[in-house]
Amino acid sequence: MARPVAFAAPADIALDPDPIPSDWVIEGTPQACSKYLAGSADGATSVMAWSCTAGRFLWRYQVDEVLHIISGEVFVTDENDTVRRLGPGDMAFFPAGARSVWHVPRAVRKLAMCRHSMPRPLGFMVRAWNHLIHRLGGVFAGRRTLAGRPALLAGARKPHPPSPAAAARGVIDKRAGHP
Repeated sequence: MARPVAFAAPADIALDPDPIPSDWVIEGTPQACSKYLAGSADGATSVMAWSCTAGRFLWRYQVDEVLHIISGEVFVTDENDTVRRLGPGDMAFFPAGARSVWHVPRAVRKLAMCRHSMPRPLGFMVRAWNHLIHRLGGVFAGRRTLAGRPALLAGARKPHPPSPAAAARGVIDKRAGHP
């Protein structure tokens, strides 16, 4: 059975206290809060809303994180001492293992998608398996497209009937998906 679609308003949702480790705090008393919003069936990916009050702190990324700033701003210093400002509408990607220093002047709220990474060969095998299931599922399970038509193999287009002249000559257009 399919899992339900998740809907949330991360700009307005109430968040729960989620303290920053005290040995990561460099300046001030930043107070972080977060709320789990959704996650993948395999547990490898989660979506969180997160906020923090003013302060400066170190952040160590244990998972890949894509973030989108909803409100406020933060100045992020990466491992090369490059400072970047992130404000409303900005996005950033932090790979697992990265470290950065966050300086939050007043407050910031973000939407974060966190993903546990896996070794490249394992990731390849998972993608190959999913591709195989997708192809077989479309042929054998009677899978249907959004338009309600039976799905074709991945990458194939809906076949169009040959023109009357081509049909009379027995010509079939291979590019249109005809066998």
